[in-house]
Amino acid sequence: MHHNPGTAQPWGTRTPYGSGQPWPARVDMFLADGIGEQDVDRWVRSASVLHSNGDGFDIAVKDDQIVGVRGREQDRVNHGRLGPKDLFGWQANSSPDRLTQPLVRVDGVLVETDWDTAMDRIVEHTRHLLDDQGPSAIGFYTSGQLFLEEYYTLGVIAHGAIGTNHVDGNTRLCTATAAEALKESFASDGQPGSYADIDHADVIALYGHNVAETQTVLWTRMLDRLAGPNPPKLLCVDPRLTEVARHATVHLAPLPGTNMALMNALLHDIIAQGWIDEQYLAAHTVGFADLKACVAEYPPERAADICGLDAAEIRAAARLLGTAEKLLSTVLQGFYQSHQATAAAVQVNNVHLVRGMLGAPGCGVLQMNGQPTAQNTRECGADGDLAGFRNWSNDEHIEQLSRLWNIDSGQIPHYAPPTHAMQMFRYAEQGSIRMLWISATNPAVSMPELARIRAILGQERLFVVAQDIFPTETTELADVVLPAAAWAEKTGTFTNVDRTVHLSDKAVEPPGQARPDLDIFLDFARRMNFRDNDGQQLPPWTDAESAFEAWKKCSAGRPCDYSAMSYDMLRTRDGVQWPCTSDAPEGTERLYAGGFFLQRARLLRELRQRPGHRRPRRTHRLPGAQPRRQSDHQSGTLCPASRSSRRRPPTGLDHRTYPVPFPHPHQNRTSSATAARRPVAVGGSVGRRRCPVRHLRRGSGGGVHPTLVHSCACPGQWHPPRSGVRALPLRVLGHRQPTNSA
Repeated sequence: MHHNPGTAQPWGTRTPYGSGQPWPARVDMFLADGIGEQDVDRWVRSASVLHSNGDGFDIAVKDDQIVGVRGREQDRVNHGRLGPKDLFGWQANSSPDRLTQPLVRVDGVLVETDWDTAMDRIVEHTRHLLDDQGPSAIGFYTSGQLFLEEYYTLGVIAHGAIGTNHVDGNTRLCTATAAEALKESFASDGQPGSYADIDHADVIALYGHNVAETQTVLWTRMLDRLAGPNPPKLLCVDPRLTEVARHATVHLAPLPGTNMALMNALLHDIIAQGWIDEQYLAAHTVGFADLKACVAEYPPERAADICGLDAAEIRAAARLLGTAEKLLSTVLQGFYQSHQATAAAVQVNNVHLVRGMLGAPGCGVLQMNGQPTAQNTRECGADGDLAGFRNWSNDEHIEQLSRLWNIDSGQIPHYAPPTHAMQMFRYAEQGSIRMLWISATNPAVSMPELARIRAILGQERLFVVAQDIFPTETTELADVVLPAAAWAEKTGTFTNVDRTVHLSDKAVEPPGQARPDLDIFLDFARRMNFRDNDGQQLPPWTDAESAFEAWKKCSAGRPCDYSAMSYDMLRTRDGVQWPCTSDAPEGTERLYAGGFFLQRARLLRELRQRPGHRRPRRTHRLPGAQPRRQSDHQSGTLCPASRSSRRRPPTGLDHRTYPVPFPHPHQNRTSSATAARRPVAVGGSVGRRRCPVRHLRRGSGGGVHPTLVHSCACPGQWHPPRSGVRALPLRVLGHRQPTNSA
């Protein structure tokens, strides 16, 4: 039976089941008006690339157009269920707002052109910079939206062919904590747990993870367990009363910035009560004595005072964690975007290590991702690691890549860690990076300090390439705009949070002259005439499948081993988890089974609560909480509706306060809104800073002003209302408003 829950009931009807039982299937489907299943010409295999859950589904195609989707009943991730983004997100592919033709800037204005002209301009600038300044003048900034094959190709071009160290993704801003926490504890990225652990766990702990909004199908699985026999108990750590909190056995709402004190107190009580696995600790970990001494300083009474909680609440949560027979934990933005984020996420890992609860059904940690292909960004060397989870400081890893790519090891930059995103923009601001290629992300909206970022992107000396499927605030600032194909218009693989790999086949042609991102990167490499030591093209592959075969060789023997996978396998299987090797040809459901680690798991790092940049308050908690919603589509690069919502004035605010589209500085235009910005000193609970503000009405300084402070007042802390984060009330200090305020 097909079920369409729609947006009013995003979790659908219940299909209860008990511990150890398989999750019952429920096939969700949505088709365009007037279309029935019998009208569909063909169904094409894919999976969701609009969120990080990785729900498997088939795309309905009629008359060479997408007309709907249907969940795949046997898929290991979703068992046929689909969330709102799965059901309706495909409609954005046919939006009239899509980019369909390359654009180049001529006399300050973007004009349509052909691919040869656009690519020749990029190649000309690249060659000039390589000859004049060297590879460090070029940077690549990408996202968590592309396919594995595209990330690996980008990594080979950037790190190998060009030799630049400036490669990062916007995943740096959202889930870098996940990777770092896993490396701190287990010496490697890669989630230990599996979604199937929900089927077995008797306690599920969610730390800063409003799964009801961010992964609706995963929450559906939890709801079905809650509705069945022997339901699990839930621990929710979130400052807000969310849907998850309403179902929780224990809900802890700590003050923002106090997660470390809370985690230390939970571990304090677990250890004090003897709820630990001493044999597991002795066999598989190091640092327990130091951890025990550290958390001894945080009894529940002390943490309660720091966190704004009752000690009894903390003890109740510790009892849940300490007495669980099978414990599953998930972590997301509420922890990742908070003070001491990595340390707090490491402490979640430590709860499982002291209890010996890893590698068995129901026992796992999922350090969640926010974007659909964030895991591939990290695996393939498109952010702060080299391909295959290799370390830039390990000479053997560099030699492995040089042999794979058939280039000299000295050509691969490893003199320092790959440059992180904020440093890349700083180098561009200072003039050492002179070309920035931005793919599938919108930093003119998503980065902190937007005025500064937009000014950097608008510099005459910086050559900006923007590669995307929709016009964005970033494409408005670019020198060359490349129209890209969306999912369903190209073929590729991607990996979700629990290491499940899906293949998404091409279902329809992209609009106009839009091209797959892989084709764009390969076209650039061919025009640049990149060659390996034998004079062969670099990269040597020509399509998605041959790129995947090359990636398999790169991943072989590494923690993220894909070597036994193939496109044929992925077309017949409903999700395969890495590592998938000759010894584990069906994939691996859980990591670290039987206590097998690359080395002993490490329990300690700097774990004491440190004062934050501002004093936590109950009235100022939302910026520390996790902001994603069911309806959010990243930074507007995937859905035009989410972009239009950002341009609408917030309810209850004067329309003049809302940011207007940013004019390119090469165009001598001035708007009344920008002219009204004046530098003033502002202050409040978050501190003081001098920044531009927009005045709404006359008044004198010193009181709480009805102004919307520009983003540079509180970098990264102001978002449109849909994000759930309110603008901060700040005082204007010692400044008199002009009488002719805009």
